[in-house]
Amino acid sequence: MSASILIARHLNKVVPSAEGELHILSDLSLELAKGDSLAIVGTSGSGKSTLLGLLAGLDLPSAGEVQLAGHSLGMLNEDQRARVRAEHVGFVFQSFQLLDSLDALENVMLPLELEGRRDAAQRARQLLERVGLGTRLHHYPRQLSGGEQQRVALARAFAAEPDVLFADEPTGNLDSHTGAHISDLLFELNRERGTTLVLVTHDERLARRCRHLLRLEGGHRVDNGPAA
Repeated sequence: MSASILIARHLNKVVPSAEGELHILSDLSLELAKGDSLAIVGTSGSGKSTLLGLLAGLDLPSAGEVQLAGHSLGMLNEDQRARVRAEHVGFVFQSFQLLDSLDALENVMLPLELEGRRDAAQRARQLLERVGLGTRLHHYPRQLSGGEQQRVALARAFAAEPDVLFADEPTGNLDSHTGAHISDLLFELNRERGTTLVLVTHDERLARRCRHLLRLEGGHRVDNGPAA
C-alpha cells in the first residue's frame, strides 16, 4: 500500500454550550493511503460533518493531530491551511455549491484559473465530457437538473487533480437512480486518478462501496474497518 496521505491521531472536539462543555468527537484516529476510500456514517448529530471538517483543515480539533499530504494542519495558520487545501483537496457537497452566474464550463474552470493553469478551458471541457455533460457546457446551474449539477460539482472537484476528495452527502439531494449514477462516477474517477475518497453519507449502499467504514455514535467510533 502506498504512503499515508491522511492521518488523524486522537482527535477530540469540545465546544461550550449552555449546559457546559459539549463533546462532539472523542479520541478518533484513522489513517488512509493514496487511492483509499473511507465512508463516515452515523445518525444526525453523531459528529460526521465535524470530523470531515477537521480532516480537511476547515476547523481545528480541541486536541489531537491531523496530517494531510505531509502537512501537520495544527501547526499552520488559516492562510497556510487554505493553501494546503487548494493544492491537495477537492470538495463535493450535498448542495452542489455552484456559482449561479457562471455556466458549467466556467464553474469547472474557476479553480484551474485561480491556479493560473493556461489549459483551464481544455481541462474543464474534458472533465465535463467525462461526466457526460459535453453538450451542456454553456448551461447555467438553473438550467441543469440536480444530477447534472452534481456532475458539474464532481468535475470541478477533480479538476485540480486533488490527492483527497471530501464529499458530504454527495447523493443526499438526488433520487435513487441519479444517486447511483453519481456514485459510479465518483468511484470511477477515484480509480482513474488514484484520489483518496472520504465520504460522509447516510446511504449504506454508497458506504459499502468504500474500502473502509467508520461509524460514529455520539462522537465515538463504534465501528471501524472494511466496509464490505
